[in-house]
Amino acid sequence: MRVAVFSTTSYDRRFLEAANDHRHELDYYEPSLSAATAPLTGKAQAVCAFVNDTLDAPCLERLAKGGVRLIALRCAGFNNVDLKAAHANGITIARVPAYSPHAVAEHTLALILTLNRKTHRAYNRVREGNFALDGLLGFDLHGKTAGVVGTGKIGQVVLRILGGFGCECLAFDPYPNPDVEALGVRYVSKAELLAQSHIITLHCPLTPETHHFIDEAAISACRPGVMLVNTSRGGVIDTHAVIAGLKSGVIGSLALDVYEEESELFFRDHSAEIIRDDLFARLLTFPNVLITGHQAFFTQEALTSIAEITLQNINNFAQTGHPVHAVTMD
Repeated sequence: MRVAVFSTTSYDRRFLEAANDHRHELDYYEPSLSAATAPLTGKAQAVCAFVNDTLDAPCLERLAKGGVRLIALRCAGFNNVDLKAAHANGITIARVPAYSPHAVAEHTLALILTLNRKTHRAYNRVREGNFALDGLLGFDLHGKTAGVVGTGKIGQVVLRILGGFGCECLAFDPYPNPDVEALGVRYVSKAELLAQSHIITLHCPLTPETHHFIDEAAISACRPGVMLVNTSRGGVIDTHAVIAGLKSGVIGSLALDVYEEESELFFRDHSAEIIRDDLFARLLTFPNVLITGHQAFFTQEALTSIAEITLQNINNFAQTGHPVHAVTMD
């Protein structure tokens, strides 16, 4: 099959080529996929898209008219896809349901430890010859209550790691995971998790039910000074409410690897430009906020798995008309 790969970087090309092994024609495009860039697909029968590509109805209609029959997402989330429009246009959607839960879980802990012990600030101080400790005070994770929202594969690994630090772990998920319960983790209501947790970390998919899961009401229910960490999807938190929570002190510290309006920012170099997103720029002014650019997944193991599963989806579709991991409207 001929496959148009969008939002391409050098590492995408390297890992996809290794997984492809010359079986399909892969055409790489740097721009993100949208209705405006859809004509770049040319005569491709399949498109490989990423997490911030815009697969809305206008885009899907253009792709279908060009002969595209498969969209192979090289990510787990599919909230950026209009599934009804895909079905109406005869386009099959496939995804990578899981790659390396350890990659995201370990990055989550890196954010927690960095934010708590302020190692990012200490690093810059020491390089300038400043060895003062004022402003670098942290707390022991041991004995603290950590609340994990979403207990799929990633949340389960996070809970196991936090338990190793000696945290008392609470979980919230409409669908309790028996493997998590076997760890001795207690499932509680959203209200109890918010009220009891010193640290709250989010690992749920973005759905209508989880959109702005952390909003003004949720923040007001939190323990004062809570650490909030989000490595799931940006839309799980209401950025306006979080900024207000930081200003009031209810949120004592915040770590983000995702952002609700990240599609125009992340995965690109904007160092020579002015950031025009006022909310994001405001977040950067807080000394107790740590942001990484959607890199939690970014390990060799995860990229290898993502590329291999993506190509498995394409191979199966080419041979049988059905990808291994199809996304349905159910």
